[in-house]
Amino acid sequence: MSDQAKDERAPSEVEAAEANAERTEGSIDGDYEALVRLLKENEELKDRALRVAAEMENLRRRTARDVHDARTYAVANFARDMLSVSDNLRRALDAIPAEAKASGDAGFKALIEGVDLTERAMLSALERHGVKKLAPEGEKFDPNFHQAMFEVPNPDVPANTVVQVVQPGYSIGERVLRPAMVGVAKGGPKIAAEAPVEPGPVNEQAEKDA
Repeated sequence: MSDQAKDERAPSEVEAAEANAERTEGSIDGDYEALVRLLKENEELKDRALRVAAEMENLRRRTARDVHDARTYAVANFARDMLSVSDNLRRALDAIPAEAKASGDAGFKALIEGVDLTERAMLSALERHGVKKLAPEGEKFDPNFHQAMFEVPNPDVPANTVVQVVQPGYSIGERVLRPAMVGVAKGGPKIAAEAPVEPGPVNEQAEKDA
C-alpha cells in the first residue's frame, strides 16, 4: 500500500479510534451511574427494612402489653362492685354490739362467724385475681393511692404521715380500684424534700361506698 493511501486512511482510523474511546468512556460513565443508583436503592431498601422491623417490634410490644393488661385488669369493674359488698359485710360486723357478741347465744355466734367467713373468703378470692387491700396507717401519704379526708394535728408524727384509715383502699396490678380514705398528720417535722399535701379530690365512688 502506498504512502498516499496510508495517509488517506489515517484520519479515518483516528476518528474511529476516538469514537471507540468515546463509547468506552460513555460506557464507563453509564456503568458508574448505574452502580451509584443501585447503591442508593440498596441503602433505601435497607433503611425501609429497618423501619419495618422497628415497627413490627413496637407492634409486638404493644400487643404483648395489651394482652397483659387485658388479663390483669379484666376483672377490675367486677372487683370494684364486689368491694361494696365486702364493705357492707364489714359494716354489719362492726354494727353488732359487744354485749350481743358476748351473750353466748350459739345461733347468733354462728351468724357472726358466717358473715365474717364470707367477708374473708371474698377478699381472698379478690386477692387471687390480683386485688390488694390498701391499709396504709403509719405510711407516708401517697396521693396516687390515698385520699386525704382530714388532717390530724400531731407534733410527734412526721407531717403527711397517714395516722387514720377511714376506709381501706384497693388496687389491682398498678392501678387503683379505690383509694384509701385517710387522715394525715399535721404539725410534725416535715419529711425531707416533700411538699405539703393538700386533701385529695372528692372520690364520688368512695363516698357512695362509705
